[in-house]
Amino acid sequence: MEDLVIKLVETEEEMEGALGVRFRVFVAEQLVPAEEELDEFDATATHAIAVYQGTVIATGRVMYGNEDAAARIGRMAVDAEWRRHGVGGQILRFLEEEASSQGVNTYVLNAQVYVKDFYAAHGYVERGDEFLEADIVHILMRKEAES
Repeated sequence: MEDLVIKLVETEEEMEGALGVRFRVFVAEQLVPAEEELDEFDATATHAIAVYQGTVIATGRVMYGNEDAAARIGRMAVDAEWRRHGVGGQILRFLEEEASSQGVNTYVLNAQVYVKDFYAAHGYVERGDEFLEADIVHILMRKEAES
């Protein structure tokens, strides 16, 4: 997988690729309404993508300015054929490193319950009760960076 590149979104074309992955995963597969998938945070979030041989195959974003000063990671999506190949973990680490470079060392995310073990394997701990977001059961998870 030496052709895999994890990077920040820098162009409109790359953002379109990221949104394409999100729409394939969340809207087509998970039936999230398209109007719920796009939100006001897309304009200000820092987006990352995984690119394989010129094609965007995964994405995620990180946002700052939360009430508890944690970076909020979200919209993690990997195209179906690329799941379980470590791509999601690479995007997650990249977003954490990006947050750390901004001086933020606490990360939070709303994990879909069926993938909470993925996040737990990356050091995230469940917080609070399960809740519905876009009619999908989620749990808040949190991680403190190692110092």
